[in-house]
Amino acid sequence: MKKVSILTSILVLALSAVAFAAEGGAAAAGGSVNIALVCIAAALAVGIPALGCGLGMGTGIGGACSGIARNPEASGKITVTMIIGLALIESLTIYGLVISLILLMANPFIG
Repeated sequence: MKKVSILTSILVLALSAVAFAAEGGAAAAGGSVNIALVCIAAALAVGIPALGCGLGMGTGIGGACSGIARNPEASGKITVTMIIGLALIESLTIYGLVISLILLMANPFIG
């Protein structure tokens, strides 16, 4: 059984309050709570993948530079593989952007 981190537990507990919230409270507030939650979700849908992709790209480029420094003759193969890997990593950030646009455009509260 995997260990559950404290951060994961806090995140689940924090989001469960939002998930089980009554509909009447948001309707009485004019939907402003829902708009705020959707905007926060859209920001997180872009921000978290961008952070992860930035770290992954930095690690990949650092490894490629180290490999080229150790074996300069293999620089062509390393560069091609690095560019393909960076393109695949960047696609994950684009998926996050698509999810955030879906959240913002498909929400009935944002007019």
